[in-house]
Amino acid sequence: MSDVKLCIHRAADTIGGNCIEIAVPSGERILLDAGRPLDTPDDAPTPIPASLDIGGQVLGVLLSHAHTDHCGLLGVLPASWPVFCGEATEVLLNLSAVLRKESIRQQCTHWRSGKALSIGPFTITPYLIDHSAFDAYALQIDVGGKRILYSGDFRAHGRKATLTKELIKNPPKNLDVLIMEGTNLPASGTTAKGTATEAELEEDFVRLFKESKGRIFVSWSSTNIDRTVTLYRACIRSGRVLVPDLFCVMVLMRLGKFAKIPQPDWEGGHMRAVVTSRMKYLAEPLGEPDIVDNLKKYNAAMSAARLDKTPEKWVIMTRNSLVDDFIRKGVMPNKNDVWVWSQWKGYLEQESSQKMKDFFVHCPMEYIHSSGHASPDVLQLFAESMRPKILIPVHGEAWREHKALFSNIQILQNGDWLEL
Repeated sequence: MSDVKLCIHRAADTIGGNCIEIAVPSGERILLDAGRPLDTPDDAPTPIPASLDIGGQVLGVLLSHAHTDHCGLLGVLPASWPVFCGEATEVLLNLSAVLRKESIRQQCTHWRSGKALSIGPFTITPYLIDHSAFDAYALQIDVGGKRILYSGDFRAHGRKATLTKELIKNPPKNLDVLIMEGTNLPASGTTAKGTATEAELEEDFVRLFKESKGRIFVSWSSTNIDRTVTLYRACIRSGRVLVPDLFCVMVLMRLGKFAKIPQPDWEGGHMRAVVTSRMKYLAEPLGEPDIVDNLKKYNAAMSAARLDKTPEKWVIMTRNSLVDDFIRKGVMPNKNDVWVWSQWKGYLEQESSQKMKDFFVHCPMEYIHSSGHASPDVLQLFAESMRPKILIPVHGEAWREHKALFSNIQILQNGDWLEL
């Protein structure tokens, strides 16, 4: 036994809400992610894991990516706890905080993929990996003679699949512990979530865009850049125009320095931001008071009222916050239009989605989506290639049912400490 200890404070047997602590005898400790549980009501505060001591100090909160179920706990953690993450992750954290009328109180330090950094006795090496979140990482932690790899959330069927495949091909050597997500391990009586590639989804969208006579309303996440790129490419191929809202355009503009992704000033006219009253008022808090005027210079901004004309032209972002503005502008879905849900189905079942269901009551619906998480086969391949002495499951609900598929597995309970 070494003196290194590990505790899953939350997400040992659930999907999301990750909060994992690694500690050494001197009292120095770090957290791997600080997530908000997915089943927490929108108007409820984020619960702090019962076993997490927030009275002391941590050397760092290491964020694998900017999805709320991995970073949503930050708002109730001490401001003195420093955060370590990718540079683009901090950009996304700040944008999302503005939408919630909050701010990130912690100081953020950035890392670079493949470059080790020291945090007290801990040496951290981040590895950029494929996930539905932009700027997602697996994290290698070396401390006290032990080597730990935290997979974060990952997949191998997105537009950055080569990142995951490269890590599988060249894994860290002499791994003592692998902490791995298992979102897509299906419970008894269910099937694994679909893992179609973004290229395959693009073909599905092109088919739909060409066959449909009316508008295509699509519900997808502004921070799912892979999906935005897929929709944008499908619009180019089908002669349509992608119409995201101002927040989505802001995300694309802020992340444009990190990757080649669609921008409002690209030639071809296949993307225009819809300017609605609610999003227009957010421009100043988001730090872009002149964004509408700047978009107009590129002919990249339009009123929602235009969406009622030339319906065969538009592919329109839709979410609850846009519905009222669409109604005021006379944008009412009809039988010629199509509503596409391109997110996790669980969000559609939540009470907060009822407004959209009512809005599209007279409109046919399609589901075109692919999971942001690895298939069961890829999970097995990943675990086998890492060759850990111990595999600790997190971020899954059916690990016990699939225990026989993995070697050296040790299932923990939330709040239990394991000496490595």
